[in-house]
Amino acid sequence: MIVCRKCAHAIEHIASCCPHCGWQAPQIDGFVAFAPELAHDGGGFHADAFERLYAQENRHFWFRVRNDVILTLLQQFTSHMQSFFEIGCGTGYVMTAVAQRFPHTKIFGGELFVNGLFFAAQRIPSAVFMQIDARFMPFDAEFTVIGMFDVLEHIAEDTQVLQSAYNALQPGGFLICSVPQHQWLWSNLDDYSKHQRRYERGELEQKMHDAGFTVKRSTSFNSLLLPAMYVSRLLQRKRMPSPDGMGEFNIHPLVNRLFEWILRIELWFIKCGINFPIGGSRMIIVQK
Repeated sequence: MIVCRKCAHAIEHIASCCPHCGWQAPQIDGFVAFAPELAHDGGGFHADAFERLYAQENRHFWFRVRNDVILTLLQQFTSHMQSFFEIGCGTGYVMTAVAQRFPHTKIFGGELFVNGLFFAAQRIPSAVFMQIDARFMPFDAEFTVIGMFDVLEHIAEDTQVLQSAYNALQPGGFLICSVPQHQWLWSNLDDYSKHQRRYERGELEQKMHDAGFTVKRSTSFNSLLLPAMYVSRLLQRKRMPSPDGMGEFNIHPLVNRLFEWILRIELWFIKCGINFPIGGSRMIIVQK
C-alpha cells in the first residue's frame, strides 16, 4: 500500500492524487518526488559522483562480484519474488542485474538524488523510479523484496531506515543489504564518501533484530583480499583521496582481472554455503 504523506490514507499509485485529501507528490525532472527538498543536495553523498560511477561499475571487479553475491542470495531465498525495490538505487547497476536474472519480477528504484535516477532510468527503462528519503518511505506492506547496497553507512539514522524498510515489506518479505565492515579499515576515503560508520561484526545483525527481522544468512565478502585492502587503507590514511574520490577505482586492468578472479573463488565458497567471518564488506539477508 502507498500511503499519503499528508493524511496517511491509501493511494493507488505513486503518481496518483490521494482520494481523501487530494495530496499528490510533485515531480522533479520527470520523477515522482517524495522528498523534493533533498533531491539535489540531501547530504550523505556527492550528488555529482553518479556519472563517474556509471562509467566505472560495469568493469570494476568489486561491483561485478558484489552483484553476483547479491544474485546468489536472492536465488537461494527468494527466487520467485514478485517485486523488488532497491533503496538508494544510484545508477541502477544492481537493479539491472536483478531484472535480467528475474525477468518476471516487477522492479522499483528509489534514490534520494535525481542525478542518480537519470542514469538508472537509462539502464532499465521498464522499472518504476521515484525520488525518496529512505527514513520516511510512504509504503506499508508493499514489496516482497527490498535491497539496500552500501546505503546504510551514509545515513546517521540507520535504525530508522531499517524500520521504514520493515514497514514497506509484505509479511514474509525479505530485505537484502550490504555495508562496509570493520572500523579499523576506516580511511580518508570513508571521510570523502561521507560514511557515518563502518559496521562491526554482529552490529548489523543486532540492528536487524531490533527492527523486527529474522536473520536468514549473513556473510562477509571481499574477505580473501582483506590483507591487500588493509594495506591500501593504511596508505590512504597518510594521503588525501583523489579530488573526485575515484582513485581507488583507477587500477591496472590486469590487477582488476586478478582481483576479480580471487573474489570469484570467494563467491564459489559463498555459493557452497560458507559464511566468511571477516571481510571488507558484509552481506545480509533477513525476513519480516
